Amino acid sequence: MSAAGAMSSRGGVGARALGGWALVVVLLLVLRGAFYVVSETEQVIVTQFGKPVSEPVTAAGLHFKLPMIQQVNRLEKRILEWDGPSAEMPTKDKLYVVVDAFGRWRISDPMNYFLRLRDERSAQSRLDDILGSETRNTVARHELVEVVRTTKDRQVAEEARGAVGAGQNAGTLPPIRIGRVRLEEEIAERSRAKLAEFGIELLDVRLKRINYNQAVSAKIFDRMTSERRQIAERFRSEGAGEAAKILGAKERDLLEIESEAYRQVQQIQGKADAEASAIYAGAYNQSAESREFYAFTRSLDTYLEVFAKGTTMVFGSDTGLFRYFKGGGGAGVSGSGRAAESSR
Repeated sequence: MSAAGAMSSRGGVGARALGGWALVVVLLLVLRGAFYVVSETEQVIVTQFGKPVSEPVTAAGLHFKLPMIQQVNRLEKRILEWDGPSAEMPTKDKLYVVVDAFGRWRISDPMNYFLRLRDERSAQSRLDDILGSETRNTVARHELVEVVRTTKDRQVAEEARGAVGAGQNAGTLPPIRIGRVRLEEEIAERSRAKLAEFGIELLDVRLKRINYNQAVSAKIFDRMTSERRQIAERFRSEGAGEAAKILGAKERDLLEIESEAYRQVQQIQGKADAEASAIYAGAYNQSAESREFYAFTRSLDTYLEVFAKGTTMVFGSDTGLFRYFKGGGGAGVSGSGRAAESSR
């Protein structure tokens, strides 16, 4: 065999070998495109020219599809989050607040979800529209106190409302009947039916943050200050009333004690005077001299009580009180006059 023939033979063998390797590579690529793996955290919809060709694949493992013709569209099976943008909205009492809400959702109907939304970005946009709208509507149907507080029937509201005086607006302190948690449930309930049309199951919605609008912050703070002052004034007035009751009871008890003490003193003094008079009567009624001496001493005591120093007296000679001042009448009378004069 000539040299040219040998070279031609080796060239043909090499071409066939290269073609064989190319066929192997093509077969590997075809086989690789014919199988796909589904993990536990995802679900798959197989499409052909953009249209689904089978039911959603939710079981994890190795699955088959037509290579190069069919495509695999992977969707999340786990719970997803929605963090809505902050939005300013009015309450029922015409106060503007900035509400920031968030929620949790998952794909419940993969086929419907894929046909209506295709991907998660479109789903997030739809969630913004529906949840944002329902949040705005719910907040607008209720007063601010229902949006910012959770506790129902709080006693402080009732007490504060009682502190508002007559003629003032008692509605400034409304009681909480619904609460923030119930409003969140209301938003979720109204949104679930709308999102179910897109194959989305809404699990929960929460109001993450509620801020007062800067334009009404001063008004809100003034209102809060006014309410606290009304409550403080009520407590002060109640304290003043209790203090007046205590002082009145003290004065009443003091008067009763003083009256009782004065009555007892008068009784004791009356009893003592009666006993003293009985003793005096028993002592001075023993003889005529004792009776005369008693009358004399009593007259001296009367003079001490009636006359001051330097007193000028004008009286008739027949006055019984001044009989001891007469010049005559015996030694007893004269001695008595001198005794009165020396005593004075």
